[in-house]
Amino acid sequence: MSATLSEFSKSLTVETAFTVLAVAKQLKAQGKDVVELEIGDSPFDSTASAKQSGVDAIAGGATHYCPSPGIPEFREAAAAFVKNEFNIPAEASNIIAGPGAKVFEQFFCEAFLNPGDGCLVFSPYFPTYVPNIARRQARPVFAALKQSNEFRPAVSDIEDFLNNDPSPKAVMLNSPHNPTGGITLEQDLRDIADLIRGKDVAVFSDEPYCHMVWKGRHHSLLEQPGMMDQCVAAYTFSKSYSMSGWRLGFCVTGNEIATAIGKMVNTTLSCTPPLVQLAGAAALRNDSVERDEVMLKFREKVVLLTDGLNQIEGFKSLDPTSTFYVFPNVAPICNRLGIKSHGLALYLLEGADDHFGVACLGGECFGEAGHGFLRFSCAEPNDRLQQALDFIPQALARKDRITAYLEANPKFRLENRYEEP
Repeated sequence: MSATLSEFSKSLTVETAFTVLAVAKQLKAQGKDVVELEIGDSPFDSTASAKQSGVDAIAGGATHYCPSPGIPEFREAAAAFVKNEFNIPAEASNIIAGPGAKVFEQFFCEAFLNPGDGCLVFSPYFPTYVPNIARRQARPVFAALKQSNEFRPAVSDIEDFLNNDPSPKAVMLNSPHNPTGGITLEQDLRDIADLIRGKDVAVFSDEPYCHMVWKGRHHSLLEQPGMMDQCVAAYTFSKSYSMSGWRLGFCVTGNEIATAIGKMVNTTLSCTPPLVQLAGAAALRNDSVERDEVMLKFREKVVLLTDGLNQIEGFKSLDPTSTFYVFPNVAPICNRLGIKSHGLALYLLEGADDHFGVACLGGECFGEAGHGFLRFSCAEPNDRLQQALDFIPQALARKDRITAYLEANPKFRLENRYEEP
């Protein structure tokens, strides 16, 4: 007899992008040509200083334990970075190193949520928010982001949460936003800060795409007065510096919260590898020009994909504002074909053609408010993006294959029509 799994472990949901990634890799191994637009990984190489410093760190023996909050060199470099680029009043003591940004979702929830507490989540949302809230036996409270409002979070939804939830304790804020590509404007952040300042409420500010803002610059809630003691902002090297496989990120927060999160690192991870931190510190100090050149290449990809999708009947995407995702509304297509949006995504990958496929994600992978949308990452060469754009109309015209795919996968049949834009 095997030991019984906990109810939490049995209910755990995952980031669907990695599930679809596995399917795409399996199909490619079988000989199918797949344009992979499902995973949010950079197609570019890690920046030069990061690579060289990582090699030098190994050669120099930086291969042992280090302090749990991070090595001084990294914490100082990260503090200078957010101060200079985003006007965040951070010192080294406000920085905690971690393996990417995602882990700080868990640490934030552990720091602030007790069983039964409410945590406001704007939907569509990054899929791992909800499992981390559930880890604390707290409650996700959802508010919808609207394409008609450029996917900006409504301050009125936060006010309603604070006034009407029986135990409002936290807000998950993600800007630039995955999956929609929306941003929270500077005025929105001022209003949010004014609303929560002085209340027993914490904000997780998820900011991995801080250099992928295509209009103006990135703004953080931590720029607003008094927010260091009520906010944990998370950053990663995966996007800006193309270092996803290094697993490096950090959070910025007030000293008391940073001390608590440092203890969480100590009791779970021990530390983030010092050689990785040295590589990240070098990237922050030396690679801003290379980083910004790569960001321009990402913007070119986003414009190419957005313009191309908007030429396909039934697709409606907003002009790119941030990230390397395009999040078109495809409700008219789904309604016409009788297929759920994630079913449509998997049809493009598995069912539309025997030899070619496009991997993307249905919007419902990011919560109920994502129904009727698709998310495309731009992490492929431009010619491959064009191949995907040329293929999609052909795939949508193959009615017999769509019928066959739904017969083989009835779970993707659309029972209730989506609201159309």
